[in-house]
Amino acid sequence: MSRDKSKQAAEVIKRLKKEYPDAHCALQHSNAFELLIATILSAQCTDVRVNIVTATLFRKYRSPQDFVSVQQDELERDIRSTGFFRNKAKNIQAACARLLEVYGGEIPHTMDEILTLGGVARKTANVVLGNAFGIASGVVVDTHVSRLSQRLGLTTETTPEKIERDLQLLVPKKKWIIFPHWMIFHGRRICQARKPKCTECVLADICPSYKIFIQGRKKR
Repeated sequence: MSRDKSKQAAEVIKRLKKEYPDAHCALQHSNAFELLIATILSAQCTDVRVNIVTATLFRKYRSPQDFVSVQQDELERDIRSTGFFRNKAKNIQAACARLLEVYGGEIPHTMDEILTLGGVARKTANVVLGNAFGIASGVVVDTHVSRLSQRLGLTTETTPEKIERDLQLLVPKKKWIIFPHWMIFHGRRICQARKPKCTECVLADICPSYKIFIQGRKKR
């Protein structure tokens, strides 16, 4: 990893830390199991919508056994508004079945183990391990982290796995858990996908994409 990228990452971290001292996981949960379910539901869905659904869902389903015992079509109805509800219901029930069969109903604490659960890829595993257990197993890469990492010149990669590898080299391990939250907060409030608020951005003077967006607007 180049020295320039390391300096860029350090400055991004410094500024975002100051800008978003309240950054945190937006998915509402009271334990690791709830966070697992909420994160599975968050695929292709906003955290706001997931929180609305889980407010009721977690009163009805309190354990892996509850999710396994219900008919899949009933679970599908309960999570329908999160989108892709059939696949999500299938994955949730598969994950819960394995939790009961292999892990005594408890969420495992290692990346290799948690990746064996249905519907769980590295993003979900990193969210749960980092936010529920404080285990820095990697860097969460969602759409916001991907977009901002590319715009800020921290990576030229396009797949989550490769972006994560680049970020692990640039971001100190002690900040692997909080760094995505800073990026997500900034992505939602300022560096939005379609219309980034470049003139309001605390990173504007060090962002390689700033001139591209500003010049593009002037040509219209």
